[in-house]
Amino acid sequence: MSKIEKMSILGVRSFGVEDKDKQIITFFHPLTILVGPNGAGKTTIIECLKYISTGDFPPGTKGNSFVHDPKVANETDVRAQIRLQFRDVNGELVAVQRSMVCTQKGKKTEFKTLESVITRTKHGEKVSLSSKCAEIDREMISALGVSKSVINNVIFCHQEESNWPLSEGKALKQKFDEIFSATRYIKALETLRQVRLKQSLKVKECQTELKYLKQNKEKAQEIQNHLSNREAQLAASKENVKSIESQLDPLKNSLAAVEQNLIKVMRLDNDVKALESRRRQMEKDNQDLQQKMEKVFQGTDEQLRDRYQNHQRTVREKEKRLSDCKRELDRATKECQRFNSEKSELLIERGRLQLQADRHQEHITMRDSLIQSLAAQLELDGFERAPFNERHVTSFHRLLKERQERDTEAANRLMREFAQKEAMKQKQIDEIRDKKTGLERTIDLKSDIQNKKQAELKNVKCELQQLEGFSDRILELDQEIVKTEHELEKAEKNSNVETLEVEVRTLQNEKISLDKALRKLDQEMEQLNLHTMTITQMEMLKKDKADKEEQIRKVKSRHSDELTSLLGYFPNKNQLEDWLHGKNRKINQTRDNLADLNKRLASVEYHKTYVSNELKKKEEQLSLHEAKLFDVCGSQDFDSDLNKLQVEIEKSSKQRAVLAGATAVYSQFITQLTEENQSCCPVCQRVFQTEAELQDVISDLQSKLRLAPDKLKSTESELKRKEKKRDEMMSLKPLRRTVVELQDRDIPDLRSKIQNANRDLTGLKGEIEEQESLLRTALSEEDGAKARLQDITLMERYQTDIRDVERKIAQQEAKLLGVDLSRTVLQVSHEKQEKKHLWDTVTGKIELNQKLKQDQQNQIQQLKSAVNELKAEKLQISSSMQHRRQLEEQTVELTTEVQSLCREIKEAKEQVFPLNATLEKLQQEKEDLMNKRTASNKETQEKINGIKEKVKDINKYVKEIENYIQQGKEDYKKQKESELDEVNSQLAACEKQKEKISKEMEMIRQDIDTQKIQERWLEDNLTLRKRNEELKEVEDNIKQLVKEMGEMKVPQMKNEQKHLEEKIESLKRNHHVALGRQRGFEEEIVRFKKELRESQFKDAEEKYREMMIVMRTTELVNKDLDLYYKALDKAIMTFHSMKMEEINKIIRDLWRSTYRGQDIEYIEIRSDADENVSASDKRRSYNYRVVMIKGDTALDMRGRCSAGQKVLASLIIRLALAETFCLNCGILALDEPTTNLDRENIESLAHALMEIIKSRSQQRNFQLLVITHDEDFVELLGRSEYVETFYRIKKNIDQCSEIMKCSVSSLGSYIH
Repeated sequence: MSKIEKMSILGVRSFGVEDKDKQIITFFHPLTILVGPNGAGKTTIIECLKYISTGDFPPGTKGNSFVHDPKVANETDVRAQIRLQFRDVNGELVAVQRSMVCTQKGKKTEFKTLESVITRTKHGEKVSLSSKCAEIDREMISALGVSKSVINNVIFCHQEESNWPLSEGKALKQKFDEIFSATRYIKALETLRQVRLKQSLKVKECQTELKYLKQNKEKAQEIQNHLSNREAQLAASKENVKSIESQLDPLKNSLAAVEQNLIKVMRLDNDVKALESRRRQMEKDNQDLQQKMEKVFQGTDEQLRDRYQNHQRTVREKEKRLSDCKRELDRATKECQRFNSEKSELLIERGRLQLQADRHQEHITMRDSLIQSLAAQLELDGFERAPFNERHVTSFHRLLKERQERDTEAANRLMREFAQKEAMKQKQIDEIRDKKTGLERTIDLKSDIQNKKQAELKNVKCELQQLEGFSDRILELDQEIVKTEHELEKAEKNSNVETLEVEVRTLQNEKISLDKALRKLDQEMEQLNLHTMTITQMEMLKKDKADKEEQIRKVKSRHSDELTSLLGYFPNKNQLEDWLHGKNRKINQTRDNLADLNKRLASVEYHKTYVSNELKKKEEQLSLHEAKLFDVCGSQDFDSDLNKLQVEIEKSSKQRAVLAGATAVYSQFITQLTEENQSCCPVCQRVFQTEAELQDVISDLQSKLRLAPDKLKSTESELKRKEKKRDEMMSLKPLRRTVVELQDRDIPDLRSKIQNANRDLTGLKGEIEEQESLLRTALSEEDGAKARLQDITLMERYQTDIRDVERKIAQQEAKLLGVDLSRTVLQVSHEKQEKKHLWDTVTGKIELNQKLKQDQQNQIQQLKSAVNELKAEKLQISSSMQHRRQLEEQTVELTTEVQSLCREIKEAKEQVFPLNATLEKLQQEKEDLMNKRTASNKETQEKINGIKEKVKDINKYVKEIENYIQQGKEDYKKQKESELDEVNSQLAACEKQKEKISKEMEMIRQDIDTQKIQERWLEDNLTLRKRNEELKEVEDNIKQLVKEMGEMKVPQMKNEQKHLEEKIESLKRNHHVALGRQRGFEEEIVRFKKELRESQFKDAEEKYREMMIVMRTTELVNKDLDLYYKALDKAIMTFHSMKMEEINKIIRDLWRSTYRGQDIEYIEIRSDADENVSASDKRRSYNYRVVMIKGDTALDMRGRCSAGQKVLASLIIRLALAETFCLNCGILALDEPTTNLDRENIESLAHALMEIIKSRSQQRNFQLLVITHDEDFVELLGRSEYVETFYRIKKNIDQCSEIMKCSVSSLGSYIH
């Protein structure tokens, strides 16, 4: 069983936020008392217990107001923490911690809940669980062993909500439902009832759906059988097609092989003709080449190749040397560039070093100038003439340092003198100030004592003035007491409480009889409602029958004309289905005829397509061959182009021979004119008259000699191009013959076959259109009949439903046999309203009499209370009169003391006045000394700082000079100048090397040009010998091809080709017929599958089976739900009645032992079943109210009881609920239980609590927590043996709440 042990609070409400402000409270067994004034923080402890148990904040409070205000704490963030140590229901130690933070952001505060931790101690080990891993609220409720509603409303009920048992009806019902945990069970019952109702409707829907699903299942099976037959026929047709295709493939392969051989023969013939043409051309080319050459090399091929290779090797060596020279020239150029780059860098470096040397000289001049200036300022000898060496500079620094030390010592000595004078003045000021402060403190102390004595004297005088009028007040009280007692006696005589009680009992008996009559009328109303339901159902069935008959009439009127025109009569479903079956056979026959025609059409179309493809191939072949001929020839006149090209080749050959001989002739002519000293033309022997004319002829010959190789080369390339074109045209001669055959024979035959096929297609299409017209008519009639079949089926279903409705109507009529329907529901309802009105009148009279009775009792009670109050006031005034003499003596004593204090204060003020003048004078003298010291110190410091600045500049220049000398910049400058001279000499040598290499390269180029002419002659010899070898190879190839053509049997292959083509054509016709039949079967299969995919036939059998399973299982579930509903409802009623009986017994005992009034015998909680619930609704709910019992009368306490009775009733109900529902948790907190209670009831409450503690003191986990500001109530509780100490809550000097543990014996000695 759970119990709480300790709790610590930090940063909540008025509890402080520092660690020193953390308050810890230990809860005692069986009673813990907390005492403190209003606002001290007592209720905060209950709020903390509630928050750490459930996570709920106090009513009307948000998180930011629950935490200590950051503005009060002068902090930006305030962290709050609550920790609780307790034992759970298993007796194990548990510690829980909840933390919060409140942040001040501008004018708003932001609240945030931090991570919570719950720690359990098991077998000496601590196991922690964070709020990130679990829900702490649920863990706490489980550990304490009570529900959240019991914790909030019973155990830790807040003071603002402590009177909830007397709240308005809806709120009270919600509270009790939560405590009883009835809400979830009532919701469960309602859910079960609704589910059962839905399942019953679902069963009816399933039964209706099953009828239609069964019809769909049977129709789908029939379509499936047709589909299976067609699929078998389709498989057989496919096998036939495969058999034909298997015969076609070998024949096609044989035909392809024969055609391939024929193509090979044609290709060989073309190759032979092309090779013969090429041989003739090669022989002619060799003759032309021999004519062009001056002479033919007479050695062997090996010698010719060796000479050519030696010649090429010589040329390559010269070219290699030329490339080497180029590389050497590049290297020399790069060296020159590198030397130029180095020269530029050295020139830049020399300029930079010269600039540094100039700056070094400036630094020396500035240093010497500064030394002279500072030496003159400080009057130092020996520094009048510059320049200065290092010894002079060192001597200057030494003398300067000695002068600075002397100046600093003099300034410090002067400051010490000023400081001594200021200390003496401060000492005099402190002595006078201490004397003045002592006198002022004496004046303040005596002034405070004087004020207190004057206030005390004023209070005593006021009390004496009040006592002067008390003698008259005693006489007035005597008169009021006599008057009030007379009124009390008169009220008791006029009271008719007993008469009112007799009237109330009579009216209550009348109300009971009216209740019986109303219950009887309710039963009669229920029976009439039951029969009314039967009549209503019968009328609804008749209306349903009329509606279905109307639907049948509409169907007949809508389809009568169409069906009569088709069948000659209006059919039923079976007749219409038979007609559709016959129509379907005719449609299938028409489809077969149409399929045969389509097969023939497909065969003709295939033949046409085949011929068209052949024609297309031939035409494409023709266009391709013509394009090739055009690409080579440039026109379609092949023969004339070939002859023309042959003439051009002969012409080019002659021109090449002329150019080849011209080179040698021109060379010989130039040699003769230059070397042989001949002055005549070598051709015409004409003598040149002048040397200039000779030189003109030589230069003309040389220019022609230079142009001759280029012209020869272009002529040879042009000759090669024309020879290549001639070879291509010779190879195209067989292609030309093929073009002629295509144009004259093959293409006209194919076009004739296509015309014949078009005529056959036109006839077949006409027959097909006729059959399709018949088929469309038949299909239209079939579709119309099928469209009406659904309505005919629906009509028959309506007829079946009408028979079912007639049977149900007969059953309802049988139920109403022998029933007396003389009184209607309206008559019984009218009588019930009259009885209800009479019942309300009687109830009103009862409540009026009870109110009159209560008013009379309250009047008598008020008069008795007034008499008691007047007598108490008289007694108090009498005791006060005896106290008057003491007050008069106290007045004389206080007056003497006040006069003495006035004299002493006046003397002290007279002593303080001269001290103020002396203190001001000393402070002015001290301030003058401080000003003089500051001025002197400033002057000295400025002088020292000026010298330091000049010394700093001198040191800076000295450092720059030393750095220049140490880095060796002067030597480095000389080194760079020598390097620049060396680079200039290297650059000149490099330029000479470049000029030498360029001259050598020019000579090598001239040698290479001379070797090119010899290389051309050697190449021509190699070309001639290579062509002779190729000519021999061509002749061998011609012989080999002629031999291969002789081995092939061309006539036999052509006969075999014709035979294979005839067999293939026959098989293709059979294949087309088989494909046509196959297409017909596939169309029927698609149609059947489409019907099976329709929504009513798709998965019809599976839907029927699933619906049957759903209906059967739903019926079984309904039975189980009904049993469970009854069992749960009975259990709830039993639990509720037992708990209410137990709670009311405890409330009755506590009220009788606590309440001291005579107007209420006891109170109890009434739980009435909701009368607004109809009889058909089995759900039950309860309305709660608290009533007070006097005799046989029970009145609602809400609105009729006093504030004290309200508090006491709420407290007792909470105690009873705790006794009943807190079996595992014996904790109960009472916050200000004495509010609005008089002294007598406070004493009886204390006695009742002691009795409760006594009866449950043996229970280890019983803990009662009482919070109050009434110390008398605490004293009453402290008289028992269970209370030795209590906690006092107060606020410290920082206005933060503190908890102090006190003994009960210290109650009277505590002073607020």
